[in-house]
Amino acid sequence: MRSYSPDLTPPWKKGTPAPEVPAELDLVVEEVTTGFCGAVLRCEAGTVTLEDRFGKQRVFPLEARGFLLEGKVVTLVRPPAPTPSRPARTASGSVAVPGARARVARAGRIYVEGRHDAELVEKVWGDDLRIEGVVVEYLSGIDDLPAIVADFAPGPDARLGVLVDHLVPGSKESRIAAAVTGEHVLVAGHPYIDVWEAVKPASVGIAGWPVVGRGEDWKTGVCRALGWPPNTGAAWQRILSGVRSYRDLEPELLGRVEELIDFVTAPVAGPTPPLP
Repeated sequence: MRSYSPDLTPPWKKGTPAPEVPAELDLVVEEVTTGFCGAVLRCEAGTVTLEDRFGKQRVFPLEARGFLLEGKVVTLVRPPAPTPSRPARTASGSVAVPGARARVARAGRIYVEGRHDAELVEKVWGDDLRIEGVVVEYLSGIDDLPAIVADFAPGPDARLGVLVDHLVPGSKESRIAAAVTGEHVLVAGHPYIDVWEAVKPASVGIAGWPVVGRGEDWKTGVCRALGWPPNTGAAWQRILSGVRSYRDLEPELLGRVEELIDFVTAPVAGPTPPLP
């Protein structure tokens, strides 16, 4: 016995499948039955609205093979819903604010010891600092800090944050930091000899930061051990180019910078209301 298809339509009468085309806004098509030609104005569940060049609008069902696109039969389908995009982030990981203008500089400041340190802070936290209105000042050396603090005269609405290198217990840096730290001054530091070490080795393309012997300039020793030219300025630009976001920095530095920003931008506490 032979089996027959229930569809008795002759093969020569069967239409070939038409390509499916999303009914995107402003797509110009022609409805096959009426010949109405227009641009897609909107597409809803089961229907599409076309508008011709005279401004006339008509609604048509989204039927198979129901439209002509550049003279070819197509099936219009509803466009896929747009995927919600994730909010853009700054290099520090904060949610970016498109078109935000820099805030007027507040009285509070952050001092950063070392030019390389300041450049790194600017690259990763620059957008955040401008929105917060925090100015970063360059500190050439921690020995200058007591005079800077005295001249700055920090107060409740003018807090001072300071980022220093190699802040470890018992060091000269720790003693100076303790002498100037107060209610309106916060000195924070990372444990590294130089801020170069705060950049993750993988981001620079090295296996790890070399150990430099006592008596040798640390940066010069790093360049020598890594086989880099003895030009510390060029070496730093090489390191800085490997930093794209906070993910390229060690947590010990990230935490200290975020702590200083929070300290300087914290709202000023008002007077305590009297008890009833």
